[in-house]
Amino acid sequence: MSDASELPERKEEEEVSPEPEEQSDDSSEEEAAGDTEMDFLRNLFSSTLGLGSADKVLDDLTLDGVARYINSGKCKNIICMVGAGISTSAGIPDFRSPGTGLYANLQKYNLPYPEAIFQIDYFKKHPEPFFALAKELYPGQFKPTICHYFMKMLKDKGILKRCYTQNIDTLERVAGLEGEDLIEAHGTFYTSHCVSFCCRKEYNLDWMKEKIFSDDIPRCDKCSSLVKPDIVFFGENLPVRFFTSMKMDFPRCDLLIVMGTSLQVQPFASLVSRVSKSCPRLLINMERAGQADPLLGLLGFGGGMDFDSDKAYRDVAQISTCDDGCLALADLLGWKAELEELVKQEHTRIDGQDKKERSCEKKEAAAKASSASVAPEPKEEE
Repeated sequence: MSDASELPERKEEEEVSPEPEEQSDDSSEEEAAGDTEMDFLRNLFSSTLGLGSADKVLDDLTLDGVARYINSGKCKNIICMVGAGISTSAGIPDFRSPGTGLYANLQKYNLPYPEAIFQIDYFKKHPEPFFALAKELYPGQFKPTICHYFMKMLKDKGILKRCYTQNIDTLERVAGLEGEDLIEAHGTFYTSHCVSFCCRKEYNLDWMKEKIFSDDIPRCDKCSSLVKPDIVFFGENLPVRFFTSMKMDFPRCDLLIVMGTSLQVQPFASLVSRVSKSCPRLLINMERAGQADPLLGLLGFGGGMDFDSDKAYRDVAQISTCDDGCLALADLLGWKAELEELVKQEHTRIDGQDKKERSCEKKEAAAKASSASVAPEPKEEE
């Protein structure tokens, strides 16, 4: 599937019962829901009673102000929240753009409705559309973007706490972020599992790729059930690690950078409210997103972005493509040349690796064709 854009909204009412060893999924989600309710009450009382006023960290609510804060050395735990918009410049469609988005171009699969292609019950009965789409958008066919490598630079400089991604394309991994650096909120193509609760055998990326590009429906070697990439479909729980990590990471965050997401998909969107009240938040996106609901804003709750009001003190909106926004920030930080060189080197390396793999594939195909064309020698009669 996609190097793909983020998956669509998860419907809370469409949860399936996890297998016995995964009971922590439900408990983690219930705890997260309880935490959200407590956050509401804390924020409401704190606003009503005038408690817990936040310090203004940025000297200016601009990209320059964010850059000065990063360069001050006080910013040591950056969290990035990213969505489909960071991968569109790699050639991967997002979900919702009119005309060009994924949902607008699924007619050829004869689906009852566009979202069905990511619905777990539909997949189990009709896996063909999903795997046909997966072949079109399979990881490994695209290169990471400037935005991906900007996050790699944050890691290399020791100031990236974590990247929370809605994307399933594995481009963060290709760019150099590793498992510990990532929370893949909507899952990943990196691994796959048998869908049978009694089996759950794991398969790697290469195994799944071979099946998909052979136009075979991937089935388990052990029990013959379907094998599905570990991406989160409608009707499935988010990874347990998403819920456990967010409780530890966000209270420690001292700069939240949100890129390429509409902040409409829950529970991912609610993460912006989990940082401390003094934590600056930078949005790099083609349009403003995540702004507080007016009614909840009157109550002092919602944790939504506030870019323009008289009370705005920590949120900055950079309205541009994610790549342009990252380049602009890198320029202000004095990192632009370093970032451009990193992108150039890595893209050259990936192109060389792809060329080598294609050459090997051609040689293997030629060898098979040559072997098949040689007639077997007749056996001598005794």
